[in-house]
Amino acid sequence: MTMHDATGVASIGWLMIGLPALGAALLLLGGKKLDKAGPYLATLLSWASFVIGLLILLQLRGKSPEDRGMHQHLFDWITTGKFNLSAGLQYDQLSLTFVMLITFVGSLITVYSLGYMEHDPDKRRFFAYLNLFVASMLLLVLADSYTLLFVGWEGVGLASYLLIGFWNWNPAYATAANKAFFLNRIGDMGMLIAMFVMFWAFGKVDFAGVNAGVEHAGKGTMLAIGLALLVAACGKSAQFPLQSWLGDAMAGPTPVSALIHAATMVTAGVYLIVRSHVIFNASEDARLAVCIVGAITLFAGAVIGCAKDDLKKALAASTMSQIGYMVLAAGLGPVGYAFAIFHLLTHGFFKAGMFLGAGSVMHGMNDQVNMRRFGGLWTVMRITWVTFGLGFLAIIGFPGLSGFWSKDKIIEAAFEGSGWKPWVFGLTALIAAGITAFYMSRMFFMTFMGKRRWTEDVHPHESPLTMTIPMMVLAIGSAFLGLILGPTGIITDWLEPVVGKHEGGEHVLGAAPLMVATFVLMVIGVAMAWRMYWRDAVPVAPPVGSPLTQAARRDLGQDDFNQAAIQRPGLHLTRALVFFDNKVVDGVGNGSAAGIGGSSARLKKMQNGFVRTYSLTMLLGVAAILGAVWVVR
Repeated sequence: MTMHDATGVASIGWLMIGLPALGAALLLLGGKKLDKAGPYLATLLSWASFVIGLLILLQLRGKSPEDRGMHQHLFDWITTGKFNLSAGLQYDQLSLTFVMLITFVGSLITVYSLGYMEHDPDKRRFFAYLNLFVASMLLLVLADSYTLLFVGWEGVGLASYLLIGFWNWNPAYATAANKAFFLNRIGDMGMLIAMFVMFWAFGKVDFAGVNAGVEHAGKGTMLAIGLALLVAACGKSAQFPLQSWLGDAMAGPTPVSALIHAATMVTAGVYLIVRSHVIFNASEDARLAVCIVGAITLFAGAVIGCAKDDLKKALAASTMSQIGYMVLAAGLGPVGYAFAIFHLLTHGFFKAGMFLGAGSVMHGMNDQVNMRRFGGLWTVMRITWVTFGLGFLAIIGFPGLSGFWSKDKIIEAAFEGSGWKPWVFGLTALIAAGITAFYMSRMFFMTFMGKRRWTEDVHPHESPLTMTIPMMVLAIGSAFLGLILGPTGIITDWLEPVVGKHEGGEHVLGAAPLMVATFVLMVIGVAMAWRMYWRDAVPVAPPVGSPLTQAARRDLGQDDFNQAAIQRPGLHLTRALVFFDNKVVDGVGNGSAAGIGGSSARLKKMQNGFVRTYSLTMLLGVAAILGAVWVVR
């Protein structure tokens, strides 16, 4: 695709990043004077970024598909020797798709936060962090190089740390923020290694330069870069084996959960893989690794979601699984890139809507999250019930709603090809879809349907309009966005100039039988959940359950794995390094100092002020010199 210099509205496109960044700076530095006006200023600036992004999108729509790429040079950034890297922004179909998701859904979440955080004494700081999150994510997706992308990447990591630990007076919340921060540093190391290899192989780290060099690179080089980028994606998008931070990240205020799961952080890994599609197209082994990671995560997340009684953690497991679908699709190569982004868009709407719905439930239930203490809420929270319900139907793939058009396309793509891969990846995606229908129905029925299991101190009520209006808008997207983008072919045609075109190939299962199988599994999952969590009484105390249930409650040993694979080896390595530092490094330095000090002390005794001592020393010196001369001769 041809890249042109930015003109028109695109020439001020940097304001999309600058405005929310300015809002963050003003709210953090403005002091108490902005306590009242600050949240509204943050909301206004977030919507301003959306308007600019929309105008640039419309500007690109007026061009032919191959001419829709624009580049904006900002400034010369890194110049050393023959290496010169400028900072610039890249406007194309992929980056602007993310801009629309980030700014629109992010702005709706900011509006929701006006009501949710109304009585929090630190709400000015909270809205500053929201603006920082949006600005960092926009920089990540608009950057024209991996280096500038990494700046936004780190900004997103910082913002997530600040927001997850926003109520850091609670030690558990501070621990959750630290956990997310440290696990993401592992992913960041993968990103750095990828850039180091790029620089070594191509002498470039900008997208254009790297893509041009791929054609002449060896398979080993492309595999190394692809695997390093996969590690980076696993950290940000909570994929196996770096997924354990996502459930604990629910410690932050609920709007943060919606922002992380729907519009910003966890989508960054999917963006990175799709943006790097030229690299992954050049390495089939790297794509296979991506598929394996996505398949493991989507299945593990679905199993974990079946055992969670915490409403937000059940949604977090769902996000892990759904991002796994996107990663799997991205690993399929040209057949899946567009479908990964398609599902990312629809997921952004229905997952944000459900998280905001969870916040609405908490608002009416004195911040309770235990679904075993819910039930019957549909009678007192009708708007939340309907909006959450549309998101629930969308994610399980109910015919006609958004998830039906996007997730089913990934399942269909997974069955395309020959050999063992379509059977393994396709069946994994298909079975996980049935499990998704079960655990999402379980969540919906336990929360809104059946008998009331409320504690005596709660008096459920509907949330204010500042919270319910964003939920309504997201519910509309959950219902109709997939219908607008999918059957019409808009999303695939829009992304084709960036990610390439796929004509479609043979399926090991026909499209019609696969659609029937997906629908049947969905019905079975809903029916099982209806029988267990609506028709039958839900016990307030969770039963012991099977060994698998117990393991799922403990996140399938995610933390145990991290302790065994990362924490304990890291602890032993640290101890070994400390021993080496104390005994070897310090030993050499201290020993040398002690030796010099001892020699000095002994030599000092010779400086006693007696002439006879000095004369004897001179005589011994002359004798030594004469002896040396005689030996040499």
